[in-house]
Amino acid sequence: MSFELTKPVLARIYADVAEGRDSAVLALLNELHASDIGRLIDRLPLEEAVYVYRLLGQEESAEVLVELEEDRREDLLASLTSREIAEDVGHIDSDDAADLMADMPEDKQREVIALIDDAEQREDIQELLTYPEGTAGALMAKELISVHADDSVGRAIVDMRQQAQDLDHIYTIYVVDKEERLHGILRFQDLLFSAKSIRSVIKDICDTNVVSVNVDTDVEEVVKLMKKYDVVVLPVVDKENRLVGRITFDDVMDVMTEEAEEDYQLASGISEDVDATDSPLVQIRARLPWLLIGLAGGILSSQIIARFEDELRIDPKMAFFMPLIAATAGNVGIQSSAIVVQGLASGMLEGVNVLSRLWKEIRVAVVTALVCGLLIFGLNLALHQSQALTYTVSLALFTVILTAAIFGTLIPLALDKLKVDPALATGPFVTTLNDIFGLLTYFTLGHLMYGLFQ
Repeated sequence: MSFELTKPVLARIYADVAEGRDSAVLALLNELHASDIGRLIDRLPLEEAVYVYRLLGQEESAEVLVELEEDRREDLLASLTSREIAEDVGHIDSDDAADLMADMPEDKQREVIALIDDAEQREDIQELLTYPEGTAGALMAKELISVHADDSVGRAIVDMRQQAQDLDHIYTIYVVDKEERLHGILRFQDLLFSAKSIRSVIKDICDTNVVSVNVDTDVEEVVKLMKKYDVVVLPVVDKENRLVGRITFDDVMDVMTEEAEEDYQLASGISEDVDATDSPLVQIRARLPWLLIGLAGGILSSQIIARFEDELRIDPKMAFFMPLIAATAGNVGIQSSAIVVQGLASGMLEGVNVLSRLWKEIRVAVVTALVCGLLIFGLNLALHQSQALTYTVSLALFTVILTAAIFGTLIPLALDKLKVDPALATGPFVTTLNDIFGLLTYFTLGHLMYGLFQ
């Protein structure tokens, strides 16, 4: 049964904490999953959140720490002693522990690491902290099960039992050679059905066709590989092909969620990773730059309108269709760029020729532009608009749809080549550009048509 965090529940927790009724608080917490406790602590004021957190058992508090929102976790860690953090870190996987440590100042990192009792985990965390953010090395966990290729099945089973004590979930058994280089993977069905006896050698029954990533591989490439090969775990190797860790699908899901949120914010004109809990200053810093770009675009558009003031004097009805032209140009540009950005993110456009992609988009745009142009042409004839205005609006609509589709295709491709997030092309950047070009096209054609028909 799912837990619903309501105002009465929060009020009850707050009152129990204020009155020191620890048993009542624990009675509720014992009924909840770690993720639900994390949501509850996220919603409490910091002082009460720290109090509730300290009521938890050591293993449970470690699980909850991983579930907290990043900002709340940073505040909570700042309120805990180095000894408390070290005790919690000792009960979570190395990748989660390294992520927690990365959020802390370097001096506190060193204090916490020195207080971790498990020497092996201490070394694992120190190693993981050395890898640059956004790489497979920074994302991987050190905990895994490996056996040697030359071992017998019987010996391998003994080793697996010992290593399994450090793992909550076992996805794959890795096979390595004497130098710890990755040799293959061993599936449970191979162990059960392919081995003739416990004296069978592991290298004779394992699968050597294994996909792996290097510690320096970008996390986006990791995501693409896991999707491409439909695997739930990927081994990570160093430059000498030695097995050093593994990346599981839950880690990749976190990355995909973060990337989706980042792309959505970029498409909305937000240049930094912000959320509703951030301070007004942080939100202003993230939102203002693109608003200023939009403002500059609006000023430029107004100057274009002022430049063609004479055309508006000749036929004020031209102003009626300005929003139509600008909005259509922006919408088409967003549609085209969204398709390209999606293709780039999924890898579907990998190796695709730019000209072939552009030609396909032009064909779609021509048909779309013809339909929309003919519809507005027929509508203006039915409304008995002047010939000059009828042709101006129809030709302008056809032109802006075509050019907006070209911009929407080329800009994200160009940004991708420049190693800039192409999601930027689905936001105010393309919209503002298409608005300006759309109005310029509209008034230029109007100048020509009114000169031709009058």
